[in-house]
Amino acid sequence: MAVVLDLLNQDPRRKVQEGVQVGAGQLRHPEKAHRPDQEVMRKPDWIRVKAPGSRAFAETRAIVKEHGLVTVCEEAGCPNIGECWEKKHATFMIMGDTCTRACAFCNVKTGMPNALDPLEPEHIADSVAKLGLSHVVITSVDRDDLADGGAQHFAQTINAIRARAPDTTIEILTPDFLRKPGALEVVVAARPDVFNHNLETVPSKYLSVRPGARYFHSIRLLQRVKELDPTIFTKSGIMVGLGEERHEVLQLMDDLRSADVDFLTIGQYLQPTRKHHRVVSFVTPEEFKSYDTIATAKGFLLVSATPLTRSSHHAGEDFARLKAARLAKG
Repeated sequence: MAVVLDLLNQDPRRKVQEGVQVGAGQLRHPEKAHRPDQEVMRKPDWIRVKAPGSRAFAETRAIVKEHGLVTVCEEAGCPNIGECWEKKHATFMIMGDTCTRACAFCNVKTGMPNALDPLEPEHIADSVAKLGLSHVVITSVDRDDLADGGAQHFAQTINAIRARAPDTTIEILTPDFLRKPGALEVVVAARPDVFNHNLETVPSKYLSVRPGARYFHSIRLLQRVKELDPTIFTKSGIMVGLGEERHEVLQLMDDLRSADVDFLTIGQYLQPTRKHHRVVSFVTPEEFKSYDTIATAKGFLLVSATPLTRSSHHAGEDFARLKAARLAKG
């Protein structure tokens, strides 16, 4: 069983929409309040998914509640929640629920985060062991306020899981550790099985979509992982429909291959609220198939390119496919 859960210590009933107040006067997206409302495009038929309601979905939801967890699946309004929870998949977010950046696509709140919980790595490891997970994905908010960007906390979490659940394979989805010298080395030394860091979009869109990040820094981060430990699988993903040009996506593929990245995910951007970056276009399934074919031809070990592809979607199954692809390649 592969389950990925997100530990946020929040009440899952506290729903928020478009900057509505949460708790004691706190805004969900105070940093986005200055942004004008963006038109929300009607989703095409290929984006629609079946409403969750199966017995397995209910069982997963019960597990989440029992362990006092809140999932990224709920927090981000992921369209795959029904499918993933039916298979007992979900996602662990460490280092809190407040990000130090204000990316225009993201539904996580921005502000000054709380101090790290030193017991969090052990709590996550205990949950992984009790649930009998075969594969776990760990992600986090950006923590620019920390000297190491949270690198040591990632390493401690990986090490705690290794100690409590040695047979569980570990995938991490990390921030970029921008201007945090030595941070990446700390994480890689803990030897996760998969190191994922998303580019999110093409470089021409960084200023409007991901202003706190630097495209070529992220490329270099992924390349450096391979230099430090070639046995670790590397992975990155982007969203399309943000106004990028096709040739830009193809160049991004080449940039990732130059960094020896193994796995590429491409999914449709969906606008969380009217305060977020608008959807410029809905990319057709045929266009996604074309991206899949081209990326595979460029040499990625694995490609997932569909409208509903997300970074942690089918993570356990994809890890098995990555291993098989590496063996086949020799």
